[in-house]
Amino acid sequence: MEFGIIAPVLFGLIMAAIQFSIDIYIDAVLNGAVQQAGRNSGLEDAQAGQAGIDKEVERQIHAVLSSANVSFTRKNYRTFSRTWEEYEDANKNGVWDSDGKDEECFYDENNNNVFDDGGITGQGGPQDVVVFTATVKYNELLPLKALLGLGSKREIAATTTLMNQPFGTQPLRPAICKFPSKIEAGDYGG
Repeated sequence: MEFGIIAPVLFGLIMAAIQFSIDIYIDAVLNGAVQQAGRNSGLEDAQAGQAGIDKEVERQIHAVLSSANVSFTRKNYRTFSRTWEEYEDANKNGVWDSDGKDEECFYDENNNNVFDDGGITGQGGPQDVVVFTATVKYNELLPLKALLGLGSKREIAATTTLMNQPFGTQPLRPAICKFPSKIEAGDYGG
């Protein structure tokens, strides 16, 4: 009688511990693979071989979990310190405004007509700072969450930041000061 009451809880805890251990192991393998990929990606001779670097990360994950889906993103910036595009603070309030009356222009570094972090998708060029992220999606190996009706998908991501080697001159990214209300009209004057 007591075993019948305790057994579901005991088996649930054992299954949770096993799934948690699997998640930790995959996370450790992914982080190691992404760190190595980051070191390899910044080299001059790796600029044309990013697909091969991604394949190596995939190979390492598939060695642990063959059914995992691995995806990659790379976004490059001019410097480590650039977190948002620069703007002209006309009303001196310390934030970028675009409310229609006190509209301020921003310098659109990535030329996407949106005030954002200024990053450009891809590996970039010499001395560009790259944020490289690998995401692994897989089904739980044990139906723990599915038994509770919570689904069975897992997702783990690892990110590294690197700077490409100075194998050439960093290209200029000329930015034009753009007013948001004029973007649709195509008048980007500043």
